[in-house]
Amino acid sequence: MARYIARIRKSIPGDSNIPSQGVTVDMGEFDYGKEKEKGKMSFYNPMDPVPKYEFYAKDTWSGRIKSTRPSLDVLRKPPDPDDLPPPPEDDGQPKVKLVRFGWVLGVMIRCMLNIWGVIMYLRLPWITSQAGIILTCVIIFMSVTITTITATSVSAISTNGKVYSGGTYFMISRSLGPELGAPIGLLFAFANALACSLNTVGFAETVRDVLKDNGAQMVDDVNDVRIIGTITVVLLLCITFGGMAWEAKAQILFFIALLLSLVNYFVGTVIPPSIEKQAVGFFGYRAEIFVENLLPSFRGKDGSFFRMFSIFFPSATGILSGVNICGDLKDPSGGIPKGTLQAIFWTTLSYLLISVTVAASVVRDASGSLNDSLALNSSISCSGLGCKFGWNFDQCEQNRTCSFGLANHFQILATVSGSGHLITIGIFAATLSSALGFLVSAPKIFQCLCKDNIYPYIGFFGKGYGKNNEPLRGYMLMFIIALAFILIGDLNTIAPLISNFFLCSYGLINFSCFHASVTKSPGWRPQYRYFNPWTSLFAAFLSFVLMFLFTWWAALVTFAIVLCLLGYVTYKKPNVNWGTSYQAGFYNMALSFSMSLTSVEDHVKNFRPQCLVLTGPPNIRPALVDFVGTFTKNISLMICGNIIMEDEKSSFPQHSTDMLVDWLNQRKVRSFYTSFTADSLKEGAHHLMQASGLGKLKPNTLFLGYKINWQECKPESLQDYVNTISDAFDSSYGIAILRMMDGLDVTGDLHSAGRSSAIDNPAFDADEVPQCEKDETDRNSDVSDDGSNEQVRSVFQMKQGRKSIDIYWISDDGGLTLLVPYLLTRRNRWKKSKLRVFILGGRETMEDDRKDMKMLLKRFRLEIEDIVVITDVDKPPLAKNLQRYEESIAPFRLSEEQAGGDVQELKRMSPWKVSDKDLEAIKPKVQRTVRLNEIIKKNSIHSALVVISLPVHDVTCPSSLYMSWLDALSYGIHCPVLLIRGNQENVMTFYCQ
Repeated sequence: MARYIARIRKSIPGDSNIPSQGVTVDMGEFDYGKEKEKGKMSFYNPMDPVPKYEFYAKDTWSGRIKSTRPSLDVLRKPPDPDDLPPPPEDDGQPKVKLVRFGWVLGVMIRCMLNIWGVIMYLRLPWITSQAGIILTCVIIFMSVTITTITATSVSAISTNGKVYSGGTYFMISRSLGPELGAPIGLLFAFANALACSLNTVGFAETVRDVLKDNGAQMVDDVNDVRIIGTITVVLLLCITFGGMAWEAKAQILFFIALLLSLVNYFVGTVIPPSIEKQAVGFFGYRAEIFVENLLPSFRGKDGSFFRMFSIFFPSATGILSGVNICGDLKDPSGGIPKGTLQAIFWTTLSYLLISVTVAASVVRDASGSLNDSLALNSSISCSGLGCKFGWNFDQCEQNRTCSFGLANHFQILATVSGSGHLITIGIFAATLSSALGFLVSAPKIFQCLCKDNIYPYIGFFGKGYGKNNEPLRGYMLMFIIALAFILIGDLNTIAPLISNFFLCSYGLINFSCFHASVTKSPGWRPQYRYFNPWTSLFAAFLSFVLMFLFTWWAALVTFAIVLCLLGYVTYKKPNVNWGTSYQAGFYNMALSFSMSLTSVEDHVKNFRPQCLVLTGPPNIRPALVDFVGTFTKNISLMICGNIIMEDEKSSFPQHSTDMLVDWLNQRKVRSFYTSFTADSLKEGAHHLMQASGLGKLKPNTLFLGYKINWQECKPESLQDYVNTISDAFDSSYGIAILRMMDGLDVTGDLHSAGRSSAIDNPAFDADEVPQCEKDETDRNSDVSDDGSNEQVRSVFQMKQGRKSIDIYWISDDGGLTLLVPYLLTRRNRWKKSKLRVFILGGRETMEDDRKDMKMLLKRFRLEIEDIVVITDVDKPPLAKNLQRYEESIAPFRLSEEQAGGDVQELKRMSPWKVSDKDLEAIKPKVQRTVRLNEIIKKNSIHSALVVISLPVHDVTCPSSLYMSWLDALSYGIHCPVLLIRGNQENVMTFYCQ
C-alpha cells in the first residue's frame, strides 16, 4: 500500500501536497499512447479519470478511440503493475475515410430534389386547372402544413440523441418501440420503392412524348412507358451500386439542371407568346385568365378535391430524404432541422409561383390548331375566353375534344417556357433525381430493419458491403419492387398508393414526437425546441383522416397490414430495449394507478394473493416459480425473493440479477425479482415482507419450498426456516409451502447436463432427497431439460388433463385454501381439472356436514366436483407409519437423563430439541396427522395436486417438532402437495358489497 500511495503522489505534479479540488493531472506512467492523447485523471486517484466523451459514446465513427472507464473494483483495489493492460497496438492498416455529407448537400439539396419531382412538371398545372388557383393553394398549404409539422417532429426526434442509419424506421422504432416501428419501417421502405417507380414512370412518359413528337413510337403509349421505365431503373441501379459518392455527384448535376429549367420557365412566362403558343392556350399574363382560373372546374373520373390532393401529395413527400441517409451525414442533429425546413420553404414557394403563373397565363382549353384564329375566320362569332384574345376554341370546348390548354396538356410547362428543351431536361433531372434518391433511401431503411432482427427471413438483405456498408442486396430487392410497379405504367394510379403509405409514416412520426413529449421522460431533451406536441398530434390525426379521404380501401389495407405486423411483433416480443416513450408511458401509468390505489380501501371482493416467493435464484427452483406464476399471471403480484448471506455476498455474481430476470422472461413468468443481503433467512424474509411492493401493490402471501433435508441440515438452519414461517404469521401474511417428492432444487439436473451457470445461493440449502424417498419418484413431475436457455421443464408446465385437485380444508383460514386452487382452474393447463373438497366430520352428522359445506361453496360460487366428509380420522394409524414418524423425530429428542435434570436450560440453548413432555402433549395431534396422511394417500393417489391446511406454528413448539408434524402430514404423497394457510381474515365472500 505504501508503494501505491507513493505512486499516486509521484503522478501528481508539484510538491507532495494534495492539490485543491478541480485540479486535474496527467495519467503519467499509467497512460499509454501518444503524448497529445494523454487522458486527464482526477486527483482522487491516478486511475480515476475525469468525465470525457469517449466513456459515453457507443461508436467510433468520428475518429475517436472508444474508451471504458475503470470499474469500482479497479479504483478500490491497489493495482499491480503486472496487471496493467498492454499499450494499444497499431495494426498498420490505413484508416478508411468514410463519405459524409454536410447539411446543404446531404439534406437540403437532397430534399429539394426529391420534392421537385414528376408531379411538379407533369401534374401541377393540370391540378391547378381542375381545382382552380384558390383550391390548389389550399392543397399546397395543407400538404405543407403536414410536412412542416412532420419536419419539426423529425427535427425534435433527430436532435434527441444520435440518429444512426435507418431514417424514419430508426426514429419511430426507438421512440414508439419495435411494435409500431417495425411495421412502419417495412411500409416506409416499400413506399420509397413505390416513389422510385412513380418518378421513373414520369420520366418514361416524358421520353415517350418526345419520341412520339418525333415519330419514333416503339409499340404504344403504355408499353413504351414500361420499356423506357425498365431501362431507366436498371441504369439507376447501376449508379447506386457505384456507392454514395457517385450518387451524390449525380444529384449535384440534377440539381443544377433543375434550377436552369425553373429559371427558364419563369423567363418564358414574360416573353410575348408566338402564334403557335397562343394556339395551345398560352397568352401571357392576363387578368381575365387569372380570374377564370380562380375557381375549380373538376372533370373526368379524377375530378374531385381529395383526388387532386392525393395526386399532388407525393410531391411533398421528399422531406425525409435527408433523414433516410442520416448515417451518412456529418452532423445529423444539426443538419436535419436546418436542411429539411429550408427545403420545404423553397419548394413550397416554387409550387405556389408555378401554380399562380401558369394559371394566370394559360387558358383551360385550347385546340392547338392555327385555323381557330379569329383573324383568319373573322366572320365566326364565339363566346369562350379565347375570343377575347383572338382565338375561337368553342367547338372543342363544347365537344370536350380539346387536346391542349391547362386542363388537357401535361407538357404545358414546356410550352410556356423560353426553351422547351430545358424543361424536358428539368423533367429528366427531377424525375431521375427523385427516383435515384428513393432508390437509395429504401434499402438504407430496410437494412436497419434487417439488422434489428425483428422479422424472420429478412436478415439476408441487411448485409453491407464496402467502406460505407452499402446494402447491395437491399438495392436489388427494392429494384424488383420498383420494377413491378413500373409495369403498371400509370402515374395517376401509383400516386394515391404512395400518398397512403407516406401519410401513415408521417402520422406515426408526429405521434412519436407527441407521445415522447407528453410522457415527460427525463431522456426526452431535444436540442431543437421549435415544436409543439399538440400540433404534432393534430398533424398525426390529419394524416390518418386524409388516408381514408384519399383512397379508403388502400387505407384499410394499410392498417390491416400494420395490425398484422404489429400483432406478430407483440407476440414474438423481441429482446430489445431502446428506451422508448411507451416505456416512459407505462411507468407514468403504473405510478399514477399505484398512487390512486393508496386512497382506495381494501375490500374482500378484490382480494388477490400477492405472493412473495422465496425462490433463491429462480432458475434453481423452477417448479416453485411455475406453480405460483400459474395462478398469479396477469391477475396479481408475484415477487421472487433471493436472500444472500452476508458472508457469501462477494461470491455471488454481480450480473446475476439481469441474468435471472432474463430467465424469468424466457420462461414467460410475470414476476419481479429482488435480492436482499442478510445474516439469516428469517432476517432477510422479514425485511422483504416489510419492504417489498409499492403502496397497495405489496405481498400478502409468503410462498416457500418445503425443506426436505430438515433432518440432515444444521439445527440452526432448521430453526431459521421455522422462525421464518412464524415471523410470517406474526406479520399477518398467508403462508404456503410447496412440497414435491423429487424436491424443488434442480441444481443437480443442471450440473449433470453440463451447465454450470446456475447460481447457488447458500441461504437456500439444496434439497437433498433421502434415499428412501428417491425410490418413490414422482411420476407426474417428469423433470426434464428442454435443451434451450437452461430451462428445466417442470410438472406445472404440462397439461393436467382431467385429474382432480383435492383440497383438504382442515381448518378455516378465511378461504385462501380454496381461492388458490380455484385460480389454478382458470388456466388452460388446469381448466379440465375438477375440485374436490375434503372436510372433517362425524359419522352421525356426515350428511349435515356435507350439506352445510355444499351450501357454503355454492354461495362462494365455486364449481366443486365433490365434497367428501372424512369420518375415520380418529382411528389409530398403522404401526409402521407411526414408527416412521418416531424415527424421524428421534435425532432431536431430549431425555431428562441426558439433560441432568435441567431440561429448560438445555432447550434454551438448543430450541430445536424435543423433550418427552413435548412429545406427550402433541401425541394425539401426531396420531391424527399420521392417520390423515394415510387417508390422503389413499383418496388422492391419482390427483394432480393436493392442498392441505397448514398447521399454525405455536411459539412454544420446537422447530424440529413442527417440521416433523409437516413431514407426517405430507409424506409419501406422489403428486405435488401445497400446505397453505391464510391469516384468518376473509379472502372470499358471498355478499355483493
